[in-house]
Amino acid sequence: MSLTVEIVATKPYEGQKPGTSGLRKKVKVFTQPNYTENFVQAILEANGAALVGSTLVVGGDGRFYCKEAAELIVRLSAANGVSKLLVGQNGILSTPAVSSLIRHNKALGGIVLTASHNPGGPENDFGIKFNCENGGPAPDAFTNHIYKITTEIKEYKLVRNLQIDISKVGVTSFDIAGKPFTVEVIDSVANYVRHMEEIFDFAKLKDFVSGKATGKPLKMRIDAMNGVTGSYVREIFLNRLGATESSVVHTTPLPDFGGLHPDPNLTYAKDLVDTVAQGDYDIGAAFDGDGDRNMIIGNKAFFVTPSDSLAVIAHYLEAIPYFQREWCSRIRPQYHTGKGIEDILKQHWSVYGRNYFTRYDYEECASDPCNEMVATMEKTITAPEFVGKCYSSGGKTYKVKEADNFSYTDPVDKSVATKQGLRIVFEDGSRIVVRLSGTGSSGATVRLYIDSYEKENVLGQASVMLKPLIDIALEISQLPKFTGRNAPTVIT
Repeated sequence: MSLTVEIVATKPYEGQKPGTSGLRKKVKVFTQPNYTENFVQAILEANGAALVGSTLVVGGDGRFYCKEAAELIVRLSAANGVSKLLVGQNGILSTPAVSSLIRHNKALGGIVLTASHNPGGPENDFGIKFNCENGGPAPDAFTNHIYKITTEIKEYKLVRNLQIDISKVGVTSFDIAGKPFTVEVIDSVANYVRHMEEIFDFAKLKDFVSGKATGKPLKMRIDAMNGVTGSYVREIFLNRLGATESSVVHTTPLPDFGGLHPDPNLTYAKDLVDTVAQGDYDIGAAFDGDGDRNMIIGNKAFFVTPSDSLAVIAHYLEAIPYFQREWCSRIRPQYHTGKGIEDILKQHWSVYGRNYFTRYDYEECASDPCNEMVATMEKTITAPEFVGKCYSSGGKTYKVKEADNFSYTDPVDKSVATKQGLRIVFEDGSRIVVRLSGTGSSGATVRLYIDSYEKENVLGQASVMLKPLIDIALEISQLPKFTGRNAPTVIT
């Protein structure tokens, strides 16, 4: 039986401008008549002629409205000439899994249903973003094109009678106005785990976890925060690496994340931090709602910054099989299996020095004053007389070397991302960055980033070492004045 394409009249909604990671709004906004349909139609149209006959990946973090939105995307995609959809079972796929599927299947892209670390549930947040054929987020030029379409949209295309059960793995074929259309509902975890086994040596990791390699089992606590990573955590850590059941917690993806705020930081992952601090654990880790961010802590909740985590991975790159095959011509494996996380970091700092880092998040601030703050600060730091100016605090003086509203040009495709944050760089390399985040569903989130390099003094507390720069940043930005906040919501 051939299914027909219906043309549905619609009108634009204001404010469908994708932010840093797609469009994020309250569930009640997305469930307005035609709201989700308009935005998905705009995503599809933004792909132009490449959409016809293409393959797309669809999945999300399992939050409230995820399954319904996934089924709606199937009906819209069928009507717009897509040839095949790869859909995660029950509409669930982590963001890294979507990226992996896009690349492995040479798909045109993927529609990801997530509001990342934002709370879930009928009263909270939902989100939709598009990842391109390289598996990464759509660049500004593409998201701006999506937004332009949303402001002009007059109709969307839908195959209303297409029925699909995305709770069951399998392939279903349809005839859409005489053209074939296939929906393949896939195991949400299997492909990603296979990919991980191509990158890492699971046999060695299993020996490390069991204690066979070190003489002592690795005691860990992995917190999936009731987000999408729960199923991945169970398959990898329990089934493949042999960890004990007590090593993993909150591994059932829930529409409201069980009331948790799935943002892996010292504030919202307090249960993990307290448990590891009070227990005899070697490592703790937490993941955000869609699985593309994590927090790592060591024994007694020793905190590892994301930059240090990346630096250590880079140092031991040759120990990872994927990089042995792809990048490294001379292999010198280095396995410090008997060391704890704190020891590994301290040794790393002793060799390379330490980049002290902190991030202050001021969540759900009033948008207008925050926009005024950014505009005022940009005017201040881009004035000719700002470069060379000195600021002093806590017995330290910093001289401005350069300042701008940062833009990034991709060296591969030459795309340009503008207005990425107000940046002040001092002559010693220390930096202050202020930006408004595009990841919130309402109001504005102000993020203040501070970092400073020390070659010798590497064992201090970040909050103490960076306090002079923090005070200077608050002075220049006038953040307390514009936000009305005397303290951040979250400190990372």
